[in-house]
Amino acid sequence: MDTPYKVALEVFEGPLDLLLYLIRKEEVDIYNIPIEKVTNQYFEYLDLMKMLDLNVAGEFLVMAASLMYIKSKMLLPPEERPYEEVEEEDPRLDLVRQLLEYKRFKDAAQFLNHKQILEEKIFVRHAPVSIDGEVPLEEVSIFDLITAFNSAIKRVERFAHHEVVQDNYSVSEKIEGLKAMAQKESSFSLTKILENTKSKLEIVVTFLALLELMRLKIIRAVQRELFGEIVIESCEFR
Repeated sequence: MDTPYKVALEVFEGPLDLLLYLIRKEEVDIYNIPIEKVTNQYFEYLDLMKMLDLNVAGEFLVMAASLMYIKSKMLLPPEERPYEEVEEEDPRLDLVRQLLEYKRFKDAAQFLNHKQILEEKIFVRHAPVSIDGEVPLEEVSIFDLITAFNSAIKRVERFAHHEVVQDNYSVSEKIEGLKAMAQKESSFSLTKILENTKSKLEIVVTFLALLELMRLKIIRAVQRELFGEIVIESCEFR
């Protein structure tokens, strides 16, 4: 692998985005968060973000500490808690309030953004063209991508003892390879890219190359449904 390649994303989701993502992914009630399960998954994603060479902001670590504190209070039997804490409200409530408030603001921002995009596509003299059966594509979050790459990493780790692979990958070479693929095909699945990876290092390099091409708006990652197949689409064919 060549010298460390840092990808600076213009927009990067924060810890509340990650928690909302995990809650949706696990289909749990936001008012009754299984704090132990969510905390464990949160730390797993932090480890993945570090391994994928993403800069983990301090706010992620602050939230990690908060989750550990809530988890410790939830695990402590009531009879072993200090008397003044027994009568306290559910230790998750403050986190739930933060998540609900953040979700309201985020939903409002997304609504306004979609409305602006729709208005930009309105032409006074022409009716909008409608294609029957076409499903609108939604851009994926960074956590959707991390989930996909985590699955690929687990796959290569499962079969690592069967094959010896020489790690000789470069982010710049992967970028050129993905650009060539995007020029040849207007869209292709992320699974198609990852199924041919042979090692954890190659997966990390591929991930960084994808992020850089997304930052440069050469490609974008989309889904037809929540947590569905991730499709890589060339921006030139949008």
